[in-house]
Amino acid sequence: MNALFFFFLGLTFFGLGNALAVKVKYLGLHPWEVLNVALYQRYGLTIGTWSVVCGLVLVLVSLLVDRRYINIGTFLNALLIGPIMDIFLWLDILPTAMHSWPDYIILLCGIVITGVGGGMYVAAGIGAGPRDGFMLSISDKTGLSVSRARIIVESIVLGIGFLLGGPVFIVTFIYTFIQSPVFQQALKIFRSFLHALEHRQSQSASFRRFP
Repeated sequence: MNALFFFFLGLTFFGLGNALAVKVKYLGLHPWEVLNVALYQRYGLTIGTWSVVCGLVLVLVSLLVDRRYINIGTFLNALLIGPIMDIFLWLDILPTAMHSWPDYIILLCGIVITGVGGGMYVAAGIGAGPRDGFMLSISDKTGLSVSRARIIVESIVLGIGFLLGGPVFIVTFIYTFIQSPVFQQALKIFRSFLHALEHRQSQSASFRRFP
């Protein structure tokens, strides 16, 4: 139950962070969001819908290449983050771009919240996202390190998004340098917290069985 709560809370944070970043997208977005926004601007639907489509395509490819990294959490991730982001955008409760320095604060908040959300849902242990599973599958099949596979894949995704007219700017190229450390730290903190919580609950259950 604790793991499920953290998993869904992490997805919610991830969707919120993406929505915040999209509000100031002219500063640049993460390569995958550049692609989602480009597809939305060119073909309609919603940004979240394209996130779902791209996520499910990656899940399908991963299933064909190496299904070890695909589980129920991967499908939930692919299906829910996009709609969660769309809901936050539809509610119109987030700050809008002012085309001045506060926009950088909004984007930084979005990047940090996304990193925390990612660390939270991965710490729950229910399953990594479709993009992470895809990177791991590519790494296994090609012999490339995960980081190198990520760089290559995200560079290709960024190139496609740019050609389709997606928002590429300076922050696009420093996104990972901010988000990855936040993700790693959040993952460490929430894993430790969940482990401690489970240990405490198991001890409580033991005391109840043996009064």
